[in-house]
Amino acid sequence: MNTIHLLLLTLIISFAPVAASAEGNKSSSQAPNIIIIMTDDQGYADVSYSGLKDLMTPNIDMLREDGMRFNYFYTNSPVCSPTRASIMTGKYPDKVGVPGLIRSNPKDNWGFLDPNAILLPKKLKEAGYHTAHIGKWNLGLSSPNLPNEKGFDLFHGWLEDMMEDYVVKRRVGKNFMRLNDKEIDPPGHATDIFSDWAVDYIKSRKNKDNPFFLYLAYNAPHSPVQPPKEYYQKVIKRDPTLPKKRAKLIAFIEHLDCGIGKVIRSLKNIGEYENTLIIFTSDNGGDLQSLANNGKLRDGKQSMYEGGLRVPTVIVWPNVIKKGSSSDQINSTVDIYPTLTSVVGLKPNDSFDGQSFLSTLIGNELKIEREIYFVRREGNINYGGKAYHAIRVGDWKLLQNSPYKPLELYNLKNDPFEKNNLVDEFPEKVSELNNKLMIHIQEGGETPWQKKYKQ
Repeated sequence: MNTIHLLLLTLIISFAPVAASAEGNKSSSQAPNIIIIMTDDQGYADVSYSGLKDLMTPNIDMLREDGMRFNYFYTNSPVCSPTRASIMTGKYPDKVGVPGLIRSNPKDNWGFLDPNAILLPKKLKEAGYHTAHIGKWNLGLSSPNLPNEKGFDLFHGWLEDMMEDYVVKRRVGKNFMRLNDKEIDPPGHATDIFSDWAVDYIKSRKNKDNPFFLYLAYNAPHSPVQPPKEYYQKVIKRDPTLPKKRAKLIAFIEHLDCGIGKVIRSLKNIGEYENTLIIFTSDNGGDLQSLANNGKLRDGKQSMYEGGLRVPTVIVWPNVIKKGSSSDQINSTVDIYPTLTSVVGLKPNDSFDGQSFLSTLIGNELKIEREIYFVRREGNINYGGKAYHAIRVGDWKLLQNSPYKPLELYNLKNDPFEKNNLVDEFPEKVSELNNKLMIHIQEGGETPWQKKYKQ
């Protein structure tokens, strides 16, 4: 830890003392609870704080008003499993065996989480945290990569990737809903179920001595876009001119926002909102097939263009983070783990690929230019089991948007919407970034992402 980092950590501790003992004997008033709220396929602009007029997300907007908006927050993949791996490990997804989606069908499975990876909940337990994961896991379907084996005291959620129906809750005819290791089949809409379970968990932590970490990962608004009828009717009544598909997605997101509001209110009801660090983000850009809105950003989910990688992100920490503040610092999901370990006073891990942005949270943006990498491996006729990548360094971004397409180069400062491919004008920059990317690909190739195991 360098001198600057030590000074920043000392400053933040003076604002909000943190837990530092494995026994967890600190009172909740002395250590911040931590909640990560992750939505699935929510577009960069699909929050009403972005200025949209067709959509209303008052509860997400409230978080934005109470915290810091990150304007350049990236996921390290344009799809879900790799992004979740980067959050949970602080490493690039291909370096922990998750370059693509983890699925129950071995012929369509493109990742296997490194069993030796130390996940965020296990690390936070060293600082005395009680840990819970509610919602979508998508990082393993069997031992040794089940949530309870990776550091979560409680798992109440869904193991697989998407649900084919939010009420029936099945994938390829199988039930992947669990309470710890027990198969369950709760009635109701999955968004409501996850919100209610999160509320129940937060209530259970009232007056506990040790702080808690809650990872709340919704499946919504991932397709199939399936809002409750009353939400859809409300949207149509408000604006009958909306395309049906867009109206359904808006209703789906507004239903999700309502669930988030329940969770935040429960936190306030037990008197812990002021003592909780909350991260709200999405796992990748919005799905254009569902008429998601990524603003002016190019493309959407599955794409290495900005619309597939930049996501709405807000962080709240009352009395520490300035209300209504914004940051233009470039961060990604791989930075969340090192940031949270800094917050709770744990020693930094030299193996992190991400970096702590704790200083940014207290108003001192980092002025460091660094590489940020993005990866996705996928099957079917469009990808053939191959991977494709992108790298951003400063204002420059080199990408390949398919294993079968050529490299493209953009200067995001001058061309934020990626309209002018500069690959022919700047061959030396292409070579420089490609060399960095090749080294990263070689490092990722050292970690197996396939394993023969029974589902």
